[in-house]
Amino acid sequence: MEKSINISVVVPLYNEAESLPELYEWIVRVMNANSFTYEIIFVNDGSTDDSWKVIEGLAEKDANVHGIKFRRNYGKSPALHCGFQAAQGSVVITMDADLQDSPDEIPELYRMITVDGYDLVSGYKQKRYDPLSKTIPTKLFNATARKVSGIKNLHDFNCGLKAYRYEVVKNIEVYGEMHRYIPYLAKNAGFAKIGEKVVHHQARKFGKTKFGGLNRFVNGYLDLLSLWFMGSFGLKPMHVFGFLGSIMFFLGFLAVLIVGGVKLVAICQGTPAPLVTSSPYFYIALTTMILGTQLFVAGFLGELISRNAPGRNNYQIEKAI
Repeated sequence: MEKSINISVVVPLYNEAESLPELYEWIVRVMNANSFTYEIIFVNDGSTDDSWKVIEGLAEKDANVHGIKFRRNYGKSPALHCGFQAAQGSVVITMDADLQDSPDEIPELYRMITVDGYDLVSGYKQKRYDPLSKTIPTKLFNATARKVSGIKNLHDFNCGLKAYRYEVVKNIEVYGEMHRYIPYLAKNAGFAKIGEKVVHHQARKFGKTKFGGLNRFVNGYLDLLSLWFMGSFGLKPMHVFGFLGSIMFFLGFLAVLIVGGVKLVAICQGTPAPLVTSSPYFYIALTTMILGTQLFVAGFLGELISRNAPGRNNYQIEKAI
């Protein structure tokens, strides 16, 4: 069934009161010029300025404007998650509130979803106006994310300007700080047709960036490792922990046999030999066996938890007849 709303624009924000009126006018101008039916969902992530008052004022004069207000600052991922839950448009567009993302890109993004058949289209800011503390970590993230995720055609995973098919946002869970890797989340959920569009990037007009380079560098890689593991072994932890544990235990056990065998040979030949416990290799082998056992037990416990998790059989079904 075709939805009555063509586009839902989800805008997560934190202390962007100065930018909101101009962003709103820009989005409305683009929507009216293209005869789109639309809604704008502003998600106020615990702002301490007048952002919410501005949103309330916009909502009073325009029924297409909706607002979600957090009691405190949770982060961009929770804001997007709540925005996705509320969105009703057949195409969902996300953009930052700082006017660095251009609403003029919306018509082409909409066309790529509805006509070209993409599940997700990510913006690519070839020419950026960010400081080096933001651009250098971004380049490192994107290179690593392409390698780990297998999505080779994306150059800017973290671009705030993205377009999604309605079914995508309803079948992925954006949590923690996973907004950086939404294309990877979509791919893991079975939405594999992911495209990219070069978009215009503007210099920030008001305020300053809310994201530091070092924080993105550390947390981004940890999130990527977590996402890779959950995507690869989340439902079968025994396959990785059990395998590694078995290998380590076997090598440790083999080393203990060798150390003990050398001692027995010396005894049989009547030659003096040091105590087994005086050899450092004995303790290395013993430690390896203990670590192997712990890894195996960790895999076993992970398997038990996975088999009893409420979402263990939550599979993405595209169609049913």
